Amino acid sequence: MLKQRVITALVLLAILLPALFYPSFVPFAAVTLVLMAAGAWEWGRLNALGGMASWALGALCLLLCGLSWLGGWLQRPLPWLWTLGGGAWVLGGALLLRAGVAGWPQVPRFLRIVGGVLALWLAWLAVAQARVAGVNFLLSVLTLVWAADICAYFAGRAFGLRLTKGKLAPSISPGKSWEGVWGGMAGVLLLAIAWVAGDAHWQATVPSLYTQLAHRGWWLLFIGVAFMAAMSVVGDLVESLIKRSAGVKDSSGLLPGHGGVLDRIDALLPTLPLAMMLTQF
Repeated sequence: MLKQRVITALVLLAILLPALFYPSFVPFAAVTLVLMAAGAWEWGRLNALGGMASWALGALCLLLCGLSWLGGWLQRPLPWLWTLGGGAWVLGGALLLRAGVAGWPQVPRFLRIVGGVLALWLAWLAVAQARVAGVNFLLSVLTLVWAADICAYFAGRAFGLRLTKGKLAPSISPGKSWEGVWGGMAGVLLLAIAWVAGDAHWQATVPSLYTQLAHRGWWLLFIGVAFMAAMSVVGDLVESLIKRSAGVKDSSGLLPGHGGVLDRIDALLPTLPLAMMLTQF
């Protein structure tokens, strides 16, 4: 298993890193478009669609992203779209987590399928726009999610259930604790402060997410990154809820040793559009 994870990670890095740092945004947008289409295919399978229907869902996601690209949306500010998408994630995530695993099958399947494809399309549009803005900006958004996850893991291992008596969501993800969430927030706050200092020291031509927020007020930086860290947990929990309802461990086996595409991007689905919302409203 470890060997598979390492090999898969190396292959992904060999594809993503050259695309990320290529002078043009086009290769990165194309690679992530394919990944989102694969995520839509997984989404169809998680919602009990047949083989052909799942492939059709992937094609639909590909079409939506492609039309947005051709329509010039990657270079156009879309504050209204990010606000609607971010609001939908906050409200929808809260309702889904409140209903729990048993509540997911009660949602009409058509609504589940459409909502999933729209979430993937919105995330692709956000990550592509972030790459258009600049590598520094995109990396600051991605590392926020990674730092929140890593810090939450270690904080949960060290302090889990020592400050609170109940777990975060025992019926959805028994391993997560409130201490982990707080540790993740603390980690991203430290990362944000360090990144703002780094942008100032190296006089970054493309400001990071953190610098853009700090220029409008440190209070907005602290609230914004803590909010995004919390929403990354929501994205993770929502996917775990759906997998439990479907009775599967991974969204697919597309990434040997890592599960599926959705398993790797679940926390990014809400945070990417929220990052764009915070910097464009």
